[in-house]
Amino acid sequence: MAVKVYSTPTCPWCKTAKDYLSSKQIRFEDVDVSANRDAATEMVNKSGQRGVPVIDINGNIIVGFDKDRIDTLLD
Repeated sequence: MAVKVYSTPTCPWCKTAKDYLSSKQIRFEDVDVSANRDAATEMVNKSGQRGVPVIDINGNIIVGFDKDRIDTLLD
């Protein structure tokens, strides 16, 4: 399973999303879009959004922290 979280260090919902994934023992790649312009562009291309967090679970895009959608995609 490939999970990527596009985030920024100051985003409280990013922290919530990453803490939630960690609590479920899900490995994920944390991508700081404030420090990586290419990753920010990739995130916008995938999601159509500039806001974070954007979570990519096996190519399925979630904008924001949507616990129910995360759980559905992880099952």
